[in-house]
Amino acid sequence: MSSPFGLDFGNHNSVVAVAKNRGIDVVVNEVSNRSTPSLIGFGYKNRFIGETGKSQQTSNIKNTVDNIKRIVGLDYNHPDVAHEQKFFSTELVDIDGKVGAKVKFLGKTEEFTSTQLAAMYFNKIKDQVTKESKSKIEDICVAVPIWYSQVQRHAIADAARIAGLNPVRIVNDLTAAAVGYGVFKTDFPEDKAQNIAFVDIGHSSYGITIAALKKGELKVLGSAYDKNFGGRDFDFAIANHFADELDSKYKVKVRENPKSFSRILASAERIKKILSANSQAPFSVESVINDIDFSSSLTREKLEELVAPLLERVDVPVQTALKNAGLTSEDIDYVEVIGGGSRVPTLKDRISEAFGKPLSFHLNQDEAIAKGATFICAIHSPTLRVRPFKFTDVNPHSVSYFWDKQVEDDDDHLEVFPTGSPFPSTKVITLERTQDFKVEAKYTNKSELPAGTEVDIASWEIKGVKPAEGQQTITVKAKLRNNESGFYSIESAYTVEEVEVEEEIPYEGEGEKPEDYEPKYKTVKQLVKKDDLTIVTHDASLPEKTLNDYMEKEGQLTAGDELVFKIQNKRNEIEEYIYDFRSKLDDIYAKFVSEQEKEDLSSLLLKAEDWLYDHEDSSLGVFTAKYEELASKGNLIKGRYLQAENEKLEAERAKKEAEAYQKFSQKLKDQNDTPAEEPKKDAEGDLDLD
Repeated sequence: MSSPFGLDFGNHNSVVAVAKNRGIDVVVNEVSNRSTPSLIGFGYKNRFIGETGKSQQTSNIKNTVDNIKRIVGLDYNHPDVAHEQKFFSTELVDIDGKVGAKVKFLGKTEEFTSTQLAAMYFNKIKDQVTKESKSKIEDICVAVPIWYSQVQRHAIADAARIAGLNPVRIVNDLTAAAVGYGVFKTDFPEDKAQNIAFVDIGHSSYGITIAALKKGELKVLGSAYDKNFGGRDFDFAIANHFADELDSKYKVKVRENPKSFSRILASAERIKKILSANSQAPFSVESVINDIDFSSSLTREKLEELVAPLLERVDVPVQTALKNAGLTSEDIDYVEVIGGGSRVPTLKDRISEAFGKPLSFHLNQDEAIAKGATFICAIHSPTLRVRPFKFTDVNPHSVSYFWDKQVEDDDDHLEVFPTGSPFPSTKVITLERTQDFKVEAKYTNKSELPAGTEVDIASWEIKGVKPAEGQQTITVKAKLRNNESGFYSIESAYTVEEVEVEEEIPYEGEGEKPEDYEPKYKTVKQLVKKDDLTIVTHDASLPEKTLNDYMEKEGQLTAGDELVFKIQNKRNEIEEYIYDFRSKLDDIYAKFVSEQEKEDLSSLLLKAEDWLYDHEDSSLGVFTAKYEELASKGNLIKGRYLQAENEKLEAERAKKEAEAYQKFSQKLKDQNDTPAEEPKKDAEGDLDLD
């Protein structure tokens, strides 16, 4: 059975949870952490994804790609790419118009698109969930920021497919958190909804969603965001402060050394967390640059001064979200806060001030989104029963559909999904057509779009339009859909024709119909479905050939990683065998080996150790053969030891059995030697037989 799972795709760390019959569990990774670093390192032999990539990020800084979430699906010339450059230690490059990363991998220069990078990470997560849940993994719901464009959402869906997953839903992260809140909180009223603001301060962005919740139902009312405000901006403010101090004191330029500055940045993140609970904290980085051991300190007061420009931006998303929801701060019942960045005390104070009310922390700040996404994924599972829960999100921007004008009096466009309208949603339009035609979906108001967002969303070729003989036009009905993932589509299109049918005229007499009443009919015209039309879709999804090529490439890379892992394991097995057997020769194996054998085996182990370090790049077959060679010699001694141990155990068992038999025999003897008791008599001298 396949287990549905949800992924909170974070910029710094990601959290994944899986649905089981008894609930939703957060999945721990290979080092038992409940979140996994969102990065990929590229090495000489294989990739290092997640924890392994993080552990060697500093030493492999130019070939480790993080901040993947920020560039997924973007064109290379998108303004966000220029903004993100300072957060990347790898080189961002143009790959057929899309942004990607250039790295050294397998001894040569390689380039991977942002979608491929996301797919690599998703594949790692899939493997992690498969091992932890011990079940087949297929369906996934990915939580993404509310500011993700159509193009980025399609890129995330493509990344999931490349990783061998079925993206049943791409959901806004705060909507996922709100769903989790609504499902697992059981004291909601059934009649009147509560207005709750959900605030997320993540690693790279700040988002707010206001939703109306009542028992079993959620309706998103409005959202807002600042996509360049997050925990990493606080880290950089601290890191730049200490970089200035270091440069001034030692006359260096630490920012020009990526490894050195990355270590300062890591220490800045640590001190930020310490200052969340303390008024002052030490700051130190050993051998940060030119063998300089740098140390300093920071107070919470100074931290607040450093991040003051950021704090000035807190109010804007709050006011925008309230406006989009059509509410005032007085209408908000609770403000629920999540996200790692929200732990900064001064930031919490500013959010509270912006809403004019205290904050609530009923949700797990790190895991709420993943659990909500998992519940949403479980809704789509045919094998799991979930608690009934209805929810809708809202469109951030108006979308209109356009078509070529084939009939004089026909319109050529229609605003189908206005700003703030709920989705999922379906609309049916009726057009008079003379031939095949094309439909395009576009954002209605270009001036309202974020910088770099393309107006064009998708287009569809509608084929198979054939007016009836003798007719110039035919009526076409098209079902337009804004689906669960927020994607715009044409689900179906078909022609209809007018036919005459006999329709019974309703009885107009008084009382019930007489038994001998003969119904009367009239001829009416009705539209009935005639032919289904063919729809050819052109959207931001990858072409099928490109998708298949990326899937094949990812399969090859995964196989290569697994082979390297097996080789490393076998090499470690040989090394462990050498050290383990050498120690046993002077210990438990000592009585079972002659001096000559011991000398020969010690020499063999020493040569094997030297061989091991001279054959770092050997194949799995070579390592396997070497291990078997050592084991074949060592197993003779091991066999003698095990035989002696078995004989010892057998002798002890026989001894215990003999002792037990002797005790049993003695007990029987003692019972037989005991004299019988004299029969008792009652008061009158009769025998007591009771």
